Amino acid sequence: MKLIAESGSTRTEWALVEDNRLIQRAFTEGLNPFFQTRREISRSVRLGLPEHFFKRKLEQVYYYGAGCTSYEKKNVLGASLVAQFKTPIQVESDLLAAARGLFKCEAGIACILGTGSNSCFYDGKIVVKNVRAGGYILGDEGSGAVLGKMFLSDVLKGLAPKDVTADFFEKFRISPNEVMESVYNRPFPNRFLSTISYFLADYTNDDYVFELITGNLRNFFTRNVCQYDYKNYFVNLHIVAYSLLFVNDWCIDFLHKQSDNCVWRC
Repeated sequence: MKLIAESGSTRTEWALVEDNRLIQRAFTEGLNPFFQTRREISRSVRLGLPEHFFKRKLEQVYYYGAGCTSYEKKNVLGASLVAQFKTPIQVESDLLAAARGLFKCEAGIACILGTGSNSCFYDGKIVVKNVRAGGYILGDEGSGAVLGKMFLSDVLKGLAPKDVTADFFEKFRISPNEVMESVYNRPFPNRFLSTISYFLADYTNDDYVFELITGNLRNFFTRNVCQYDYKNYFVNLHIVAYSLLFVNDWCIDFLHKQSDNCVWRC
């Protein structure tokens, strides 16, 4: 039996698999070695998964996760999981999981839009080029966290429409001071910021919100996707933080404006 896990910064999905059959699935909070120590990751896994997951006789654990972009960060995750499962662990990035899931053995440009964002050129076997994501402070264009950051900045400065601002404070039951507290003093500000994207998804008919979302997506494509050979390879998105239909329609239109030769699927 094998255990396969795929994790973003907000949620982790675990699947017990035997003879290519799904035996059981479980969900826990997201893991990211950029924001958590080895001990914190171990504790999260131990408390989040059902106890019988640790009692199974496992051949190997395959973990694909956000933040697993270097040997050092992979070791943090690997050591945490070995301590819990006492079995061989293979740690790779969530980007490789997305590429394998989207393209299998084909070449293409794989993208993730979730709490954070990332992209790569995949040759059908491995990731051969990756424009560094940069995280929600220095990059992550197109992500839910950056969308939330853009919106809250406008809210705090009085630049967002009054009706949308009023609805936000009513639905989130939060004050401007508590917004600052959540971003600067509480754990996982990227998760908090990303939750704003679900609120904004209900306001895509509002001109301000529409421009905010499309501007965020435009930055993702111009600063990331356009650095790959998108005219000759499929561009494929793994989307978590947006309305799939809205993003799909907008992305097709955007890429065709860049080149009549672009290829796209979602």
